[in-house]
Amino acid sequence: MALPQLIPSHSSSLLTHHQPSINPNAVNPSFLCPKLRPFSRSSSFSQSCRFHRLSSLRCSASYFPEKHHTNPLKSDDVVELPLFPLPLVLFPGAILPLQIFEFRYRIMMHTLLHTDLRFGVVYSDAVSGTADVGCVGEIVKHERLVDDRFFLICKGQERFRITNVVRTKPYLVAEVNWLEDRPSGDEDLEGLANEVESYMKDVIRLSNRLNGKPEKEAQDLRRNLFPTPFSFFVGSTFEGAPREQQALLELEDTAARLKREKETLRNTLNYLSAASAVKDVFPSS
Repeated sequence: MALPQLIPSHSSSLLTHHQPSINPNAVNPSFLCPKLRPFSRSSSFSQSCRFHRLSSLRCSASYFPEKHHTNPLKSDDVVELPLFPLPLVLFPGAILPLQIFEFRYRIMMHTLLHTDLRFGVVYSDAVSGTADVGCVGEIVKHERLVDDRFFLICKGQERFRITNVVRTKPYLVAEVNWLEDRPSGDEDLEGLANEVESYMKDVIRLSNRLNGKPEKEAQDLRRNLFPTPFSFFVGSTFEGAPREQQALLELEDTAARLKREKETLRNTLNYLSAASAVKDVFPSS
């Protein structure tokens, strides 16, 4: 599911401007944004979730289970993780199809397929560099072609923070700590999640209207998700706004994440309402 162009919240600059990044002097720039191609082969996964223009993630809430792993990792655990910098943000529970053809990342895949199938996805662009907060991608399906390329279906797992770059060749490997949301105190997380869902439904309805589609009532978007995984699902739908997505990924408070998403959706809804009103007055516009 994809939302229309979003109007980020006024607080967007508060996190993106302080977005942590790996020191560019410590990492070869050629490693910050590898070459890859969109995943285009049909499969039971890609029919539901498509990788689109390298900067968008389309997912169904059904891919966001309440628990992402059977043995929860402690936040103070330090592990080494191979990293894959990409111009997108992966969220826990989200599905990411990839095609791997660059030599160094084919080496990575050969190693992963014989170990634990997990690597770190970190957002990277030419302006802000490579973020030091990312999300583990676990390979849940793969296909190796005769020319040694790989088609992968990955699922977002734990979030992590890079603490130290171990090596840069043939691909980035870093030590990371795991991130978990802190308790939100007396915040009504269920109420916040319901408000966010309501705004999402209104945004979808108005977007359909402006695009000449039937104004059908959006179905249950939460699908019994608890507030934290639901907040990750909402963030994954914010296509075309990777820096805003990165800011949401870095937040360690479910209430703060939901509030920020609520503000973004409310701003987007106001914009769509104004556009709809103009369309009613000037139907040909």
